[in-house]
Amino acid sequence: MNLDKEQILQIATLARLQLEEEKIDMYSEQLSTVFDYINMLSQVNTDDVVETTQVTGLQDIVREDIVSDSSEEKRQKLITLFPEKVGDLLKVDAVFENAD
Repeated sequence: MNLDKEQILQIATLARLQLEEEKIDMYSEQLSTVFDYINMLSQVNTDDVVETTQVTGLQDIVREDIVSDSSEEKRQKLITLFPEKVGDLLKVDAVFENAD
């Protein structure tokens, strides 16, 4: 599978990477090799292989979330201590950017 420049740039955009123009050919070659290997693995016959979801025998110990009421005093203290607010809402930096 040979990835062209546009495909490499699209992958970089999705991964939020900025590529140097002179390295695009190198990434194209390397990613093409990786995808060829993945394609080869997808052709392996696994009909007689038992599905495995985990091999350690360990289990997660999960507790149910418990919602508890907080006093108005604690709520107001938190709002007071928070660096940026809009009314009673706490303003945080965006986690996701608009990727148009």
